[in-house]
Amino acid sequence: MSCTAVPPDNSTFQLPPLNFAISPVPKKNPSDKGRHIKTAAALIIGDEILNGKTLDRNSNYFARFCFEHGIHLKRIEVIADDEAEIIEASRRMVQTYDFVVTSGGIGPTHDDITYSSLAKSFDQGLVYHDETLARMEESGKYRTWVSKQSEEQRTARKRMALFPDAAEVIFVASDIWVPVVRLQGKLCIFPGIPTLFQKMLDNLKPFLPLPPEEERPFRLQVFTGLPESSIAPFLTDLQKRVQPEGIRIGSYPVLQKGVYVSLIGADRGRVHQLGVEVEKEVEGRVVTEAEAEAKRQLGCQ
Repeated sequence: MSCTAVPPDNSTFQLPPLNFAISPVPKKNPSDKGRHIKTAAALIIGDEILNGKTLDRNSNYFARFCFEHGIHLKRIEVIADDEAEIIEASRRMVQTYDFVVTSGGIGPTHDDITYSSLAKSFDQGLVYHDETLARMEESGKYRTWVSKQSEEQRTARKRMALFPDAAEVIFVASDIWVPVVRLQGKLCIFPGIPTLFQKMLDNLKPFLPLPPEEERPFRLQVFTGLPESSIAPFLTDLQKRVQPEGIRIGSYPVLQKGVYVSLIGADRGRVHQLGVEVEKEVEGRVVTEAEAEAKRQLGCQ
């Protein structure tokens, strides 16, 4: 399933660093005219996710990415390596959301069918992308196993550069030969390997019409040792009171430790003001994002 999975090379030879050119960023960003991304969805593709062999880390990373950039992530779906499912889900998501990512299924094996399925989804053919092939060859130039491959194996490897014929191909990193393939102006195809997914998503930012800074939400978290049932009436009343302001209140218990109260809103000053009230009412204290994440990780152990 991996788009960069390779046999182990027992040689101690140090591979030279790759230094590919990055695709030019368009001069005009659609967000300049108010047409920035507002909603998003993620389509995680792979039998290995559904059968528990592989832990999906990409949807969580994408959720964090969306929150940090003011995008409302509306849906995450995990589906099998099944052509009909990929076609149905991709069409539905592209019709509904501003920004869609897929993860997985772009490697050289028989069950890597993401490119071919998405081509059918949007009535496109498949064509080898010459620049991707060239970068693939360059990246494998110093790997001994590449020169030892049979014609059948080389053909399988080339499948990783067989894209929908109307796709936009975006090279986002100088040290990665795999591009982000974009369809319909909004569906971006990523590899399933978390390190690649994360780096390529972060590097794609200049190519995305992201919301302006002033429209991005601010999150404040208050931790309390009280049980969730004890603070529930107050939080219910608070949410009713601040809902007209577009502020969202949430509570997230950590087993046998306490509860995190989350306040999210665009007005940073107002959120801080409410944070003081929440601290007093729930007998808690404001914590940083890093501290909250550390406590959550401990609570999961």
